[in-house]
Formats: sequence, structure tokens, C-alpha cells
Amino acid sequence: MLIAPARGNLHKIVVLNPKGGCGKTTLATNIAASYAMRGPAPTLVDLDPQGFSTRWLHRRPSDRPQIFGRSAYQLKMQGRSAVHLETHPETETLVIDLPAALSPDELQDVTYDAGSILIPVMPSVIDVDCASHFIADLLLVAQIDRRNQQLAVVANRTRQNTRSYRMLLRFLASLQIPLIAVLRDSQCFVHAAARGIGICEMPSYIAGKDIEQFRPVIDWLAGCRVRRLQATMPPTFEHRSSVNPPHLAKH
Repeated sequence: MLIAPARGNLHKIVVLNPKGGCGKTTLATNIAASYAMRGPAPTLVDLDPQGFSTRWLHRRPSDRPQIFGRSAYQLKMQGRSAVHLETHPETETLVIDLPAALSPDELQDVTYDAGSILIPVMPSVIDVDCASHFIADLLLVAQIDRRNQQLAVVANRTRQNTRSYRMLLRFLASLQIPLIAVLRDSQCFVHAAARGIGICEMPSYIAGKDIEQFRPVIDWLAGCRVRRLQATMPPTFEHRSSVNPPHLAKH
């Protein structure tokens, strides 16, 4: 079990999907870069044995806002019942990049005490089928409660107005899981990753459209504490999750 430090101001963000190549590291590193620019410095935990997030941190220029890094997958592999994640005292945001092919038991371990859980999904038949089984495991095995509003999906490398994209929307609507952002298939993410930066650190005249599409992810994460409070309050109205928020409709 991965246990974050018991600090009331710490936001544990988990990025996961059992399928490789769906953009977990891209999402995690861009979240970390966005929080680094806002401050205080976040901590990026790389739980993937392939170490993509760690390599990204090593490429990060020294003049960029600081991000603390931790390669914790080795601790996880030692068979401990609990691993206490260490963070810098300044850190208020803990971003965890997870490997593919997690077992149901591991799902429960890595999502323990998470404030936000993000699932990047690509709009293809294979990816949607894989995500459907995975989200079912999160809800049933890991016992993630949708009423806590801590689970959301990010559509990655997407071309809107396609059959596969519409299929993804129908799938999310059936599960009542919010789709908070739709990211296009853009080379800006590739170029940013190669330089160890986030798209938010690229010039707006180059990556303006991608920065705009990524902003709802950070906005949703910023509402974590409000959602927690709402989850503890008795319902006063019917809440309906939207899979196509108005601010995502025009791209």
C-alpha cells in the first residue's frame, strides 16, 4: 500500500491505466510541470520500472521551476505491506505515474488515500474495451466510490467527430464517469517530453491550442478539496456527470 504523508494540504494525484501507450507519463509530467509553474514545487513519483517520468526529470533544464522526483517502483517491488512515500516538506502536490498491467490487489494499494485519480484513454475499440474492464475493477475491487468525484477520464490523442470518439463518449456516459479534457494528437507533447518540460512551458504561439485543451485537467484537479467537501454533505439536488462539458465542445 502506497501511503502519502499525513498532511492536510497534500493532494495525491494518481495517473493509471492497465494498457501501455495511452499517455500516462505524458499526463503525469504535464501535471507536474503545471503545478511547478504555480508553486510550490510538486513531487513526481515514478512507479514504472521503465522509468519514463524519471528520464523526463533528468532532461529537465535547471532553469525551469523545480520538481522533486522519486523513483519508488523499487520500494514497491520489495514485497512490503505498506510503503510510505516521502515528499519534500514544501510539496503540496504528489503526482504518481503508474505502470501498466496492475493486478486488482495492486489497484487498491496504489489508489489508497488518493485525492484524484485520472485515467488517460485513447478512443479506439481496444482501448475502450480495456478501460471498461479497468474502471469496473476500480469501482468494484478497489472500491472507488463515484460519489466522491475523485475519478475522471482524459481522452488522449483524440480526433473529434470520429466514430471512435463518439463510442468513447457513450462508454463514459454509461458509467457516469466525467470526461474532463480532450487532448488532440499533437507533436507539441512529443517535443515537450524530449526537452523535459510541459506544454505549459512552451510558447503560446507554438502550443497555445494544446495548453488550452490541457487547462481543464488542472482546473478539475484544483477542485479536489471542494469535491471532497461536497461528497460528505447530504445530497440536496440530483448530480449528473457530464461527459462533454460545454468548455470542451469547441476545439
